[in-house]
Amino acid sequence: MPRRFIHKTFAGSIAVVALLVAGLASAKPASGAENFGNHVSRCARDVGFDAAHNPGMHRGAAGWDGSACQG
Repeated sequence: MPRRFIHKTFAGSIAVVALLVAGLASAKPASGAENFGNHVSRCARDVGFDAAHNPGMHRGAAGWDGSACQG
């Protein structure tokens, strides 16, 4: 194999690894607001909402204690 091909392949491999590492480093855990949004979505699917139980009866993510849906 020509040296030029080997060098380009090696350089391309290094670039791919660098992009993958940068992507993993930028991943962050979900914030409280994202967790609350997931909670509301899950409750809507599993339990359902009505006039007595709905997201408006809470104080949003700031007032949520992390508890699960109650049906």
